[in-house]
Amino acid sequence: MPRLQPCARRLALAFTLSILGVGAGAQAPAPSPAPSPAAPATGSATSSSPISSATLAAVKARGVLNCGVIGSASNFSLPDSQGVMRGLDADMCRGVAAAVLGDANKVKFVSLTPAQRLVAVQSGEVDTSFSQITWTLARESKSGVQFTGTYFFDTYGLMVPKALKVANAAKLGGASVCMITGPGETNAAEFFGKNKLRYKAVPFSEGEQMRKAFLSKRCDAIFHSLSALATFKNTLGAQADDYLLLPETYAREPLAGVVRKGDDRWFDIVRYALNAMVNAEELGVTSKNLKTFAASTDPNIRRLLGTEADLGPSMGLDKEWAANIIAQVGNYGEVFDRAFADTGMPRAQNRLAEQGGLMYAVPMR
Repeated sequence: MPRLQPCARRLALAFTLSILGVGAGAQAPAPSPAPSPAAPATGSATSSSPISSATLAAVKARGVLNCGVIGSASNFSLPDSQGVMRGLDADMCRGVAAAVLGDANKVKFVSLTPAQRLVAVQSGEVDTSFSQITWTLARESKSGVQFTGTYFFDTYGLMVPKALKVANAAKLGGASVCMITGPGETNAAEFFGKNKLRYKAVPFSEGEQMRKAFLSKRCDAIFHSLSALATFKNTLGAQADDYLLLPETYAREPLAGVVRKGDDRWFDIVRYALNAMVNAEELGVTSKNLKTFAASTDPNIRRLLGTEADLGPSMGLDKEWAANIIAQVGNYGEVFDRAFADTGMPRAQNRLAEQGGLMYAVPMR
């Protein structure tokens, strides 16, 4: 057998040591410790060890959810005669509270102006916000927030006094138009520009100011979200017939819940609270018939209600998180009807997808 040269001997020794997992002249390194169950590596999760959430921990320690709303928008968020916040946005907040705290009433509603809505989320003043915020790319990429899912598909529209004798937007050339500062101004500029119409913008920072100005004839028309206009018209009682919603609409306005970026588990919780409401409606589960599904053999219903699988614990919640939402707040259809039934406004694109709308739940599995 030929003798190895010195260089060759060193290479052979290095090869042998590499197989053994030992570097030349050093001991084998100790194995890296596994991530602590209390603080798993980012992006990993198990049913017994969900990703931690600073916001979830804070809400549980506080015992109440701080939720941002407009607070002055009928059918979205407006206190009733007893001071109880009512409307679609208010019930979205209650759904999150029911999921996290097991009690839909453990909500502190924080009224915000349009300009405050994102800032309040960024600063931590509120844990989440359902305040008629339209989901846009720029808001999500520049504002330090994430949108948790569309809970209402809206659009912009116009309302005018019938005395103006205007049947469509083409007749509004030169009109003064009330609108909300910021998004209202942007959409109005695009709408009137597209239709090659001159107009005079009359912007307001708050909806109540805008509505009062319109009724006092400070402007010829009001340009705002169609749902808000329909609601506003409905609140006018005997005067409602004095006003007309024009047929033209503009822009897609998907209203979505908002959370701060950086807390992925909290994002999941707020997103799937809405998803559970929609899924419940798809499955025919309501606040009134919930108990009749206790012995259901349908795996979709069993997962939703927590009698099968561990969807709740995977997010740091109880197994009954979704059942609490349905029992205390209702499914999406119940919440929508409670908010808008009195206005006569159709569900339109907010119907379930199987009924021709845009609402559907991602699989709960």
